[in-house]
Parts: sequence; C-alpha cells; structure tokens
Amino acid sequence: MTEAQPAAHAQAAVLARALRIARGSGTIVEGLDLRIERAQIVGLFGSNGAGKTTLLQTIAGLLPVGGGELRVCGGSPLQARQRVGYVAQVAPEGASARLRVLDFVSCAWRAERWGAALGTASRRQRREAALRALRAADAAHLAGRGMDTLSGGERQRVCIAQALVNPVQLLLLDEPLANLDPRAQLGVLELVRRLRGQQGLAVVLSAHDINPLLPVMDRVLYLAGGRGRLGEVDEVIDDQALSALYGVPMAVARHAGYRFIHPATGFMPEQAAHCAHDDHAAHAGAHHHADAP
Repeated sequence: MTEAQPAAHAQAAVLARALRIARGSGTIVEGLDLRIERAQIVGLFGSNGAGKTTLLQTIAGLLPVGGGELRVCGGSPLQARQRVGYVAQVAPEGASARLRVLDFVSCAWRAERWGAALGTASRRQRREAALRALRAADAAHLAGRGMDTLSGGERQRVCIAQALVNPVQLLLLDEPLANLDPRAQLGVLELVRRLRGQQGLAVVLSAHDINPLLPVMDRVLYLAGGRGRLGEVDEVIDDQALSALYGVPMAVARHAGYRFIHPATGFMPEQAAHCAHDDHAAHAGAHHHADAP
C-alpha cells in the first residue's frame, strides 16, 4: 500500500474493491468496485432480489463483508457504524407503535442499533440531539405526535431524522419513496438534496423507479446478474444498460431537458425481473443477463 492510499480511503465515503456481498452462504453480488465521494447522491437500482438491501446493510455494518475490500468513511464498516445513518425499508413491527416522534428519534442516539441507548449522557443532551435532527429533517413540528398518527411522508422524514441523530457522514436510504404520493416523494428528495448541500453528506438511496431520482442524483449504481455498475447518469441511463437492469427492453425519452424512462413496448409484463415476487424469479431474470455491463 502506498502512502497516498490511506488519504484516498479517508476522502471517499465508500470505497470497495472486488467486493462480494452475500446472505448466508449465497453470493448476491461479486467483483463490485465502488468509489462514492462525500457530498454525492447515488441512486441504487436493481430488480427484486438483485441485492440492493444486502449491499446497503453491508455498507452499514449490519451484514459481514463476504469478500474483497470495503472501506466506509475511512474505516471498516463496523468502525464506521456511528458515522452512518441507515433507514430500512420497514421498521421492526410494533417498534414505534406507542412512541412519540421525539422518543423514536431519541432511541438511536449514541446507539449501536435501534432502541439501545448507550453511554451515560444526560436526558437533556439526548433531547437536544433529537430536536436538532428533527429540525434538519423539517420535522420539528412533529415532535409531540405519536408515530402511529403520521402520514407516509411525515414518517419518512422522522425516520431520516432518527438516522441523523448522531453526527453522520453517510446516509443510506432503502426505498425511501415507496408508497409515497408524488408530492411526498418530491419533499423527501428535496430534503436529501439539502442535506447533501448543507451537511456535505454522501447519500445512497435505492428505488425501483428511476424517474423521480433523475433530477437529484449525481451517479447511478445498478445491480444485475450478480454484478454492479457505477457511473455518471448519462453513462448508465441508456437503453442497453436499462434493458439489462429491468430484464425487458427499455427506452429513454427526452423532452424539454427532462428524461423519462419507460418500457420500449409500452408496458412491463408480469414475468419481468423487475416485477418478480420471489428471490428465485428475480435471480432467474437477473442471471439471464449475466453478461450485462
């Protein structure tokens, strides 16, 4: 290792070389090379079962690295746990049913995992950290509300606030736009863009639909056929790459400076990899395109 390499590690929010990610004994993605810079928004795409959640959880230190090298915020994923905010697709069932918003956000303060408050810091410091995070997420007005009273968009903002309650450098969002109406989706994306600008956060967010993310993401990472590709938006958002990603012919339409992605035939059949309802079907669709870039 040269003297310049540690500095390069420190500058990148995520640095991976020949990374293998797995669940149990099954390889999901292998040979993945990544470099995600600070203050960069990366959209993560792939069909069901392609490994989006597995990759995010590996970066967050929730799953072990299956092979290769992975550096997060200059250290190992476990060393970086306190500098990474992670919002899962689904919170543990019943975890927040009777909590106030302020208490829900406070639960993650100086915690290794949800709900496990560590250290001996005072209640006042914890409250201040939670309120600061809620303000950063434009959700301070929700502090006294019950979690079970929130709309989908409000809940997503509160979950992002919980991920921000500790000083973080990297924010990982798993399907943050799922089940939100267009206005709520736009609000979440504007929040993500502002956090990148104001706090210099690197943000990786997964999604099935690329279209809402086109105005905000700096780079695109897509997973298909057990492989991954990271590139500039104009590199990856093309007919060939998207067809490999979704498992059906796709096209990119351009109008008035905007891009819109759609199936080339005008519809998406139920058997497409993107619409698979189980891991076997998803992997079958992905493996059909194993030679995709």
